[in-house]
Amino acid sequence: MAAETPFKVSIPEAKLEILKKKLDLIQLPNEIEGAGWEYGAPLSDIQRLTKYWKDEYLAKWRDHEAKLNEDMPQFTKDINVEGFSALKIHYVHQKSAVKGAIPLLFVHGWPGSFIEVRKVLPLLVQGSADHPSFHVVAPSLPNFGFSEGPKTKGFELTQYAEVCHKLMISLGYDEYVTQGGDWGMLTTRKITQLYGGKHCKAYHTNTPTGNPPHPIRRPLLLLQHLLFNYSPKEQAGLDRTQKFWKEQTGFFAQQTTMPQTLGYGLADSPVGLLAWIYEKLVGWSDDYKWTDEEVLTWISIHWFAEAGPAASIRIYYEVIKATPDIFTTPVAISVPEGISAFPKDNVVLPRRQPEALVSDLRKMFGKGSPAFGLIVSKTGF
Repeated sequence: MAAETPFKVSIPEAKLEILKKKLDLIQLPNEIEGAGWEYGAPLSDIQRLTKYWKDEYLAKWRDHEAKLNEDMPQFTKDINVEGFSALKIHYVHQKSAVKGAIPLLFVHGWPGSFIEVRKVLPLLVQGSADHPSFHVVAPSLPNFGFSEGPKTKGFELTQYAEVCHKLMISLGYDEYVTQGGDWGMLTTRKITQLYGGKHCKAYHTNTPTGNPPHPIRRPLLLLQHLLFNYSPKEQAGLDRTQKFWKEQTGFFAQQTTMPQTLGYGLADSPVGLLAWIYEKLVGWSDDYKWTDEEVLTWISIHWFAEAGPAASIRIYYEVIKATPDIFTTPVAISVPEGISAFPKDNVVLPRRQPEALVSDLRKMFGKGSPAFGLIVSKTGF
């Protein structure tokens, strides 16, 4: 097992000065009277966040850095990727004090980063006779956070899965389970296809997906949908899903086709980056009440990212170009699968909250569940 290189968030003073200058020179658009959220992120929200970022938050950045470093033990490792050069991968690694704890690979999505593990980390490593405990590894995917990004074309889902798997193996976790949402779901699902059985023993996601009825691929499901009415709850979920795809997926079209063009605005304008991501944070969370400090920490990690503020959106282009039908082609999962579904998910199929997510993971791997005892600890931790 190769040694880990400790990492501390420590942004150079010159980068802080550049951000301050850019925030001093912002020019905001006007707004239609009474627009609210109908046209996108409201002007009043962006004005408030920008002012707080410039006048208060940035002045206390060293305190925010210290808290990030205190809350999450961070490291880097060089991971060799087949067909690409080695990448320096940043990750959080928190070991549980519980003997026999389960190695858990926790993978974020977009517009997230390693910060997604922050609130669940102390719950996951917590010891108790009533539930399992986990050794948690939460990487920054390549191009996200403080991980390097590839310099050449074609870095798609297979490579993201390879990076995560090799990181776990390098840490001595020959057998592990996974949790992922959004791109984390697709990455960990790919891991089950490439490394399931021998290494990846189980898979959990908080981004449930399903394939639509089809006359050839899923004829029985199609017949059920034609013969039986949806319940009011199922119909409401489908309506929410349709509304999301109709009104909130413009970002997907842009990021899967012309990420470089969008990237100029994200890389040059901190307020452009703020508005682009803030809209998703509010729209995609389960009525979570974001504080301004939480929002700006989230955005600042993107702004100070190792590969730059715009690099993270390339995952959309590369993966969809390699696998255009990734969301419609059925995928067989060869390991035990667990799902967390929440009422305000963007995609609600018939039928993100820290405590609920951790509770589901504990149930999946606790005594009496089909996934209990899949891993016998060989790490010595």
